[in-house]
Amino acid sequence: MGTLFIRMSSKSRKSLSSLITCDKCHCTFAQKDTPLHERNCPPSVEDWNHSFILNDTLHSTLEIYNAEAPPNVSVRDLNDMVFISQSVMLLCNIAIGDPVIVATKDNIIIKTAWPTNEKSLLSVSLSKPTIALYNLKDFIKIQNVKGDIAIATEFTIKCANKHALLHLTTDLEILLKNCNEQKIFCIGNKISIPYYGRNLAYVIIAATVEQNEHTSVDIKDTDNDLLCAFNRLHLTVDEGSYIKYYKAIYSTKWIIHNDVSTAEEENRKVKYKIEDVGGYNDLIADVKDVLDIALGKCNIGDFFISKGLLLYGSPGVGKSMIANAIISEYNVNSFNVHSSDIYSKSMGETEKRLKEIFTEAKAKTPSIILVEDIDTLCPKRSSSSTDQERRVLAQLISLFDELQNTKDNIAVLATTSRLEFVDISLRRPGRIDKELEVYVPLQSTRFEILFKLLKKIPNTLSTEDLINISSSTHGFVGADIYGLCSQAFISAVKRQRAFDNIDSIADNEINVTLDDFIYALTITKPSAMKEVLIEVPTVKWTDIGGQRELKLKLKQSIEWPLRHPEAFIRMGITPPRGVLMFGPPGCSKTMIAKALATESRVNFLNIRGPELFSKWVGESEKAVREIFRKARQVAPSIIFIDEIDALGGERGSSSGGSGSNVQERVLAQLLTELDGVTALGNVTLVAATNRPDKIDKALLRPGRLDRIIYVPLPDYQTRQEIFEIKLRNMPIAGDINILDLVEVTEGYSGAEIQAICHEAAINALEEDLDAAIVTKDHFKAALSAVTPRTPASLINLYSDYINKVY
Repeated sequence: MGTLFIRMSSKSRKSLSSLITCDKCHCTFAQKDTPLHERNCPPSVEDWNHSFILNDTLHSTLEIYNAEAPPNVSVRDLNDMVFISQSVMLLCNIAIGDPVIVATKDNIIIKTAWPTNEKSLLSVSLSKPTIALYNLKDFIKIQNVKGDIAIATEFTIKCANKHALLHLTTDLEILLKNCNEQKIFCIGNKISIPYYGRNLAYVIIAATVEQNEHTSVDIKDTDNDLLCAFNRLHLTVDEGSYIKYYKAIYSTKWIIHNDVSTAEEENRKVKYKIEDVGGYNDLIADVKDVLDIALGKCNIGDFFISKGLLLYGSPGVGKSMIANAIISEYNVNSFNVHSSDIYSKSMGETEKRLKEIFTEAKAKTPSIILVEDIDTLCPKRSSSSTDQERRVLAQLISLFDELQNTKDNIAVLATTSRLEFVDISLRRPGRIDKELEVYVPLQSTRFEILFKLLKKIPNTLSTEDLINISSSTHGFVGADIYGLCSQAFISAVKRQRAFDNIDSIADNEINVTLDDFIYALTITKPSAMKEVLIEVPTVKWTDIGGQRELKLKLKQSIEWPLRHPEAFIRMGITPPRGVLMFGPPGCSKTMIAKALATESRVNFLNIRGPELFSKWVGESEKAVREIFRKARQVAPSIIFIDEIDALGGERGSSSGGSGSNVQERVLAQLLTELDGVTALGNVTLVAATNRPDKIDKALLRPGRLDRIIYVPLPDYQTRQEIFEIKLRNMPIAGDINILDLVEVTEGYSGAEIQAICHEAAINALEEDLDAAIVTKDHFKAALSAVTPRTPASLINLYSDYINKVY
């Protein structure tokens, strides 16, 4: 030991010269911290502002060890080391490989001391997994172990995370022995065991030592001791130490304590009841009919009824909630199967766990097995399927067949968000042959969900308010409505806090108002729309001059079916499926689509043509199919396609040849979606183009783009309205007559009229950057700079096209 210290001291002489010992308090600190120490001498041993050594104890702060592992040191051994400088080891009487106490305000653990580079003399470094396991942070103390280290004959541990096993298996016992051999622990320490790709975390709650000395430690007392020990660490001596240290050897026995806290934690979990589920009464009744038969509540003789039932629907629609609520009402044994819990990298282990669950369910009948997200447990078989996926699917099929041929009162309830990814062999009669869709809630269902959620929140909303909110939440699933209520509650908290001008409002009752929900609706969108959500500028009908006929036709196509559906049913007709706007560039076609999105308050999906095209065969068609699928999912909705001639160009006109061009395949998919076997539902297509003659005739037939509307160059009245809208916020001279501007802008498009106003304002700023008014001369200059750019040939083309169509 002496030789070791001599070797270290010769290497650390330069480092030691950077440390200073205070004559008053006798603590050692870095030379750079002298000003801090002079202001705080003696330093606090509870809350210090610089690192120092006092009474052989290092008071420092924690860092993550990012350097390479020392030679011949494994990752497991690295997690058991604490890295400090050689200078600190000398001053604290610590040798390389000594067990040392590493203490924070909440934890005391034992680690092996190891020297590191002296970039920061008084720093302490631990590996990232160790810091994460104990949630270490802030101040830390290092000290040589003082007191006897007892050999533990037995450790009692309890689960510290959801992955931890409740029962000690043979392989887990061997892992516990191997991973913790020769390690030193305190009561309350955590251990992490790698187990088939997972990390099992346990906490030590008791230890038994040799010589029949049994140490039973109360967990609460231990926690208090650890808190006190941080402040009194430098006082711990052999006899006075109340912190006991236990060493594990290979013969040490490990016991997993089935602590009541695990059961309490399960009881604390939210348990749903049938009355918590809003709407879906018919669906719940259908599920209960199947479960009643499978659980033996109906006398069906010797006939075997299928015991499998599959709930499918959009993510967040409430499949798991409905399943758990029904299971809780039956009050039978239930077994949850999650792919993340049973999957293992070891061959055969996953199938074994599946079989164990089904065997246990048979032993504890009547029982229900709930398989969450069955598509992830055993995806559909394909050429890219792994051997493990095929084995798990085969095992599940075998278990279903065994259940089917017995009279055991067992039901299997499965859920999935992607029905098409569930293998067809599972969906045949005799396995999971009953499939029920948990549909996206309708307006009446959304009202019931809102009503039941708001029972738990203090609010001032009336029934009429709930009807209005449920009418405005098109495409919202149950999880979206829950998120809407959460956002409204957060808004209420902010409003109350701002009103009372206080930091805490725990004692004040918070009432959620209609204004909170109106605000929440502006920032909460359906989850199905998040991938295709776009920020549409707020444009209203009043921001668009003229175009009364176009506005009326769009209202007939979009707003009338939403607000007056009974009128269409009474007349025996269906609403228009599509609207095509065509006309010269700059005539507000795109702007009208923006206004439509704002005014109709329905979900708005914008298709950008170039994003649909892909070099991979089938991907472009899939993109179109996905957009229409999402639109149906969040219906009522609008799909807007600008410059549709780029997507729906006439077939056979491209150089690629018929059937081989991506554009033609996209068009074919578009036609199928608009008027194919799959119902379009409450989805309207709005398209705009400058060249209607380039669009394929099949797209323009009734039943697809039903209404074809010409958007001409603005007439006299429309130009007047556009000028009034644009000049309303512009400081213009009193001698400017809007009618004069209207007269001289014959043949100008709406965009060109807007350009005239902008150019006039720029001219005023060019003359004087502080200009406060736009004069007639500025408009004259603008009119000479901005000229009409719509050629007569294009107007003639539109006239010919209108004559053909109409």
